[in-house]
Amino acid sequence: MTVSPLGDSAVVITLGESPEPAVLAWAAAVVTAITRSGPPGIVDVFAAFGRVAVYFDPVPEAWDETCRQIAEIAAGAEAGVAGLPERTVEIPVCYGGDVGPDLATVAAQAQLTPPAVIALHAGADYRVHAIGFVPGFPYLGGLPPALHTPRRATPRTEVVPGSVGIGGAQTGVYPLGTPGGWNLIGRTPAVMFDPERAEPALLRVGDHVKFRAISAGEFEMEWEQHRPARGGAKPRPGAEPGIVIGRAGMFTTIQDLGRNGQRAQGVPLGGAADAFALRLANLLVGNRETAAGLEFTLIGPELTFLHDTVIALTGAAVAGLVGYQPIPVRAGTTLRLAPLGRGCRGYLAVAGGIDVPLVLGSRSTYLRGGWGGLEGRALRDGDALAVPDTGRFPSGHWKIAERVVPAYSAAPVIRVVPAAQTAEFPADWGGGEFEVSPQSDRMGLRLRGATVARTTTRELASAPVLPGTVQVPPDGHPIVLLADAQTVGGYPQIATVITVDLPLVAQLKPGDRPRFKVVTPCEARRLLLARERALALLREGLKEKWA
Repeated sequence: MTVSPLGDSAVVITLGESPEPAVLAWAAAVVTAITRSGPPGIVDVFAAFGRVAVYFDPVPEAWDETCRQIAEIAAGAEAGVAGLPERTVEIPVCYGGDVGPDLATVAAQAQLTPPAVIALHAGADYRVHAIGFVPGFPYLGGLPPALHTPRRATPRTEVVPGSVGIGGAQTGVYPLGTPGGWNLIGRTPAVMFDPERAEPALLRVGDHVKFRAISAGEFEMEWEQHRPARGGAKPRPGAEPGIVIGRAGMFTTIQDLGRNGQRAQGVPLGGAADAFALRLANLLVGNRETAAGLEFTLIGPELTFLHDTVIALTGAAVAGLVGYQPIPVRAGTTLRLAPLGRGCRGYLAVAGGIDVPLVLGSRSTYLRGGWGGLEGRALRDGDALAVPDTGRFPSGHWKIAERVVPAYSAAPVIRVVPAAQTAEFPADWGGGEFEVSPQSDRMGLRLRGATVARTTTRELASAPVLPGTVQVPPDGHPIVLLADAQTVGGYPQIATVITVDLPLVAQLKPGDRPRFKVVTPCEARRLLLARERALALLREGLKEKWA
């Protein structure tokens, strides 16, 4: 067993290099033990592929002692493995035809007939090694060796929910509509993930899974039966429409600080890409830092306010409006948040916060899943947002000092700490001429230009990741994961952006040219603790302004 850092505010406990049944059971016991009696500050803990990831917020000041406690808890949890309950879940599958377009390909690869492939696939006993990629997606071990099939050379741009696929030595089920490169052999009517269920993901790590072959007719009947109802959730009582969207701008969404505590379900953290900017905006208008606000990209929206309120703008600069200070707004005012400068993403907080229903503990929009925010989508022209009429205005005129604001730049030096595979890459990789690709999004920042060559071709098991993880795919072009990143990733991890510099990454736009500088994990935590102390002082000072 080893305990290794994951960035500057998380650790990964490695219990084994392969997810054998005993290791999976031990991992489940470790998760339970840490959840019950772990040190303070833990916001999430989950198991995947024989590893357990533990995330902290705030980062503990006594880091070494905290890691020692985590290691002791993990070692002690092994004693309780024998008594862990096991669960078997049966999943019906309609194989072949339109719902299984790659069945013939898998059969040819295995030199079997399609019926023989179905019999082998449905007759095996599988174990859930991890939940990730997207919410509820199970990575299943136990695929018969004859069915091991390389991933497709060209991934599909869209795989329909419920599709059952084979990728290498694993099989799995796509819960959501998403791109995917696995070979599709069938489809299940079972709902693999539903955020409205008490336990949203159908499966847990360590579960046994059995597939049951069904006909096309049975599939249609069960699909109608299992399809989750989607009701129109209502805002909380007393909330009033307070903002009307005249023009939605570019990719404007409702975001808060995300969904900690849901990684075991495969749910990404999400929330504001530049979380620090949203925290500052909320403090400026007298909100809790976790309140929901607007995130907009490159071109902001046009907003009409229906009652008196106070707003604050942070993140990327908005032409003609002063950022980082409270702005009183009168009823009937229309604001046009013009194209942004000095950054990519702007944030608007409004007194009282934007009122949309909580989904898995957060109001953040998760577009890939189609939930959270307003109907799980980006805002459109004509949308109305519920905002309470607080009737509060701050005393005096003031703004946040520039030294508190991150030094956004089109060519920043991004500080990183070493990661799991750092030693497999050149030591000077960070000085390369990188440029942000237009293919970047809230899931990851893709870099082009310089390539980074790995010194080995050894295969890696997927491992926990977090926003800031820098992965290097086979083409050598690094990807910096952002807020909507998956919970586990299979590419080598060359580095992790320190938490203090995540705002600089979130504000990079296509064409920007970052460089990278390696610092020690100790220095990264020192910078993070210093920032949080400064924010605590600011928080206390702002209380007087809203007294």
